[in-house]
Amino acid sequence: MTFIATALLAYLLGSIPFGIVMSRLFGLGDLRQIGSGNIGATNVLRTGNKLAAFLTLLGDSGKGALAVLLARYLVGEQAAGIAGLCAMLGHLYPVFLRFKGGKGVATFLGTLLALSFPVGLLACGTWLLVAVVTRYSSLSALVAALLAPIYTAAFYHLHGALLVLILTALIFFKHRENIARLKAGTETKIGQKG
Repeated sequence: MTFIATALLAYLLGSIPFGIVMSRLFGLGDLRQIGSGNIGATNVLRTGNKLAAFLTLLGDSGKGALAVLLARYLVGEQAAGIAGLCAMLGHLYPVFLRFKGGKGVATFLGTLLALSFPVGLLACGTWLLVAVVTRYSSLSALVAALLAPIYTAAFYHLHGALLVLILTALIFFKHRENIARLKAGTETKIGQKG
């Protein structure tokens, strides 16, 4: 019962749309009608409000980390990864937004940081390196997600790597349109509006 309750709590935590919350608090309008229409920090950044984007990043990554840490404390290590997955599903398919959520990158990274700090640091470092070199947020997310299961197998454990592989698959699924735009050369770069 505690395991189920923890999973449900993690999903509800993941469902909190920090991008929507911050865009309303800062008077930026409906985030779903701005830029890419996504509810994440990259789209908040397109409004030009860096503080709102930073707070969205903190909120979205924090909810993944908090879900993992709470599950680990309340139930044990075996529940931590499931809670991270549930938080991710909450962000991707939030009950509060009729199951139309974001792409999950910040929540993914927050989950990794809480599961295994070295794995999370490597994934964040990968994202940052690719972002600096290419200025594509989507490509940075895809490369970090692709390498995350390898990092997990090397620095956490193998069954954790299987869970991270599921999270990676979700990241790739939610970035289908970005992948098509990257191939076509029409993907928007970090800091560009539209």
